[in-house]
Amino acid sequence: MNSSSPSPSPGPQAAADQPLGLTVHGLPSPERASSAAAVAGRWRMLLILLVCAAPVIASYFTYYVIRPEARRSFGELIEPQRPLPVASGLSLDGPSVPLASLQKQWLLISVAGGACDGACQNHLYLQRQLRESLGREKERLDWVWLINDDAPVAPELQAALRGATVLRVSSATVSAWLEPAAGAALSDHLYVVDPLGHWMMRMPPRLTIESAGKAKRDLERLLRASNSWDQPGR
Repeated sequence: MNSSSPSPSPGPQAAADQPLGLTVHGLPSPERASSAAAVAGRWRMLLILLVCAAPVIASYFTYYVIRPEARRSFGELIEPQRPLPVASGLSLDGPSVPLASLQKQWLLISVAGGACDGACQNHLYLQRQLRESLGREKERLDWVWLINDDAPVAPELQAALRGATVLRVSSATVSAWLEPAAGAALSDHLYVVDPLGHWMMRMPPRLTIESAGKAKRDLERLLRASNSWDQPGR
């Protein structure tokens, strides 16, 4: 019985003689590497900004969205909020003070001429009392009187302004920033400004001692909502 001889399998030498299969991978170009690094850098910067802003965003989200009592605030919430104007005022003893220097504190502001009639004096009294009523949290709030004319301030009134920030600011500057409710005058309200320099609340006109307790509750809520990122003093 004839049978064909099996084909000899290639020996080691034959296998060694076979060409090797190589896959060539191109190296990334310098331009592509530079572009990828720039994109990664932008994402890192965005992440850092979000981390820094998170406490502020969270506090405002808590106050405006989560806390239902915020919708029943005594003061009127201002939307959109208005930043401090790029301007300066004059202190009573003369030096110019940039309004931007008022940032990093909550501000309770009144506006009136230097003659300061009875309504103006009532506001100054309530501003001081509201701040004092906050107890240990009072160091986070400054009370501010913006004088919007050139009338002199009586010496006896100046003595009662210890602890207040008093600046003479042009009427045009103040009116371009703060705004009264319909039918009211600019001097009828107290205005609340946050530590970032944004006017964000307006108390009802002609605040009285009887209604000041409601204004105090608003201030306490704002201070609680910002407690994670706002610290006393500048």
